[in-house]
Parts: sequence; structure tokens; C-alpha cells
Amino acid sequence: MNRFLLILLLGLSISLSAQAEQKQQLGSWDVHYIAFPAPLLTAEVAQQYRLQRSKYNGIINISVLDSSTQQAQKVAISGIAKDLQGRQRTLEFSEVIEGDAVYYLAQLPFRHEQRFSFTLNISSGNQSQQLKFDQTFYVD
Repeated sequence: MNRFLLILLLGLSISLSAQAEQKQQLGSWDVHYIAFPAPLLTAEVAQQYRLQRSKYNGIINISVLDSSTQQAQKVAISGIAKDLQGRQRTLEFSEVIEGDAVYYLAQLPFRHEQRFSFTLNISSGNQSQQLKFDQTFYVD
């Protein structure tokens, strides 16, 4: 297991307010996604990936695996987060490659108990899929 994923999973197991990782099968992909408060990252990991550890920042982590081989896929990801008042934020994802793992990370500022609906467009070659999920963020 790579270091980033290990640190992320350890941090999530400590926080009661974090939502566990989720997965959706979209076409021939298994898309794993998680959104969590940035302070769950260690300072070292945040610095390495240029993420701000503010208690008012959320991190969105996406990984895409081939459903049959479980190998990480390089994809293009774009998307939005919309709050309950209809305000929309464009998400900017950065690609992280660690060994055989490929992750896509984005940051999202939030207020306490703010709920977002995420719509992400994922594409590679001739395959294009849309991932939708909701997440409420809490300030600890």
C-alpha cells in the first residue's frame, strides 16, 4: 500500500466525522471517491501535494481502476460542486502518481455543515463517464 493511501486511511479511521471511501462502477471502471476535511492530512502530505490544511478546506480524492484488471487508469477529470443555495464551484484536479497508483486531488472551501452535490466528468480515450455524489463537510 502506498504511503499517501496509508496516511489517508489512518487519518480517516481516527476521525468520526469523515465519510468512508465509496466506489461506483461506471462502464469498465471502478471509480473510488472520498471527500474529507483537509486537516486529516499530515502537514508532510499536505506540503508534498500542495494542499492547504485549513479546517475550512475539503479534499476530494478520486481514483479510477480498470474493473477487470484493477489497474490504475490515467484519466481527465473535470467537475463542479454545488451547494444547497445553488452556488457552484469548479473543481481543479491535480494528478498524483505514486508507483502504480494514480490519484486525482482537488480542494474545496466550505463552511460548517455545508452540503455539496458533486458532478464529475471522467474521460479517457473513447470512454466518458459521469460520477455524482453528495457530501456534507463539518468543521472540527
